[in-house]
Amino acid sequence: MKRSILVVDGYNMIGAWPELVRLKKHERLADARDRLLFELSNYGKYKNIEIIVVFDAQFVPGIQKEYTLHQLQVVFTKSDETADSYIEKLTGNLLTPLTIITVATSDLAEQWTVFSRGALRKSAYELYRDVEKTKEEITQDTLKYRYEQLHKNVPWSLEQLADLENLRDNLK
Repeated sequence: MKRSILVVDGYNMIGAWPELVRLKKHERLADARDRLLFELSNYGKYKNIEIIVVFDAQFVPGIQKEYTLHQLQVVFTKSDETADSYIEKLTGNLLTPLTIITVATSDLAEQWTVFSRGALRKSAYELYRDVEKTKEEITQDTLKYRYEQLHKNVPWSLEQLADLENLRDNLK
């Protein structure tokens, strides 16, 4: 089975995802980074994808570091290195016949560069849609599991239980 790795240009996502844009506009960039990492962590765990999130040093100069958080690899580049150049180099190093690399960025030049090296590309909006869809799938799986546990003791179908739950919620 092939190994899947998603390499994300972090600030590119922060500049494109609605909730993260709002946080950035209110000068809460650290909160936007944390929220992005949280959302990508859930996505990666559910889809069984390794995720590397790259932030360039333009917003946090002199902080170059790499660490693991929520099963994500987080990279802050050197102060004179862009996320794009780091991602290009990383993609070249990680790409093998047994590895599928997808780069998430809306930078068209970056998309073409990584695509020409054999990686797949995904825009910020496409990744946002995928993450939102995955959140819905997680919710549905959780509800399904909960209803299956209830169903062992209740003679109603999952649809009937969902209807009853909606009725209850509308009473509040």
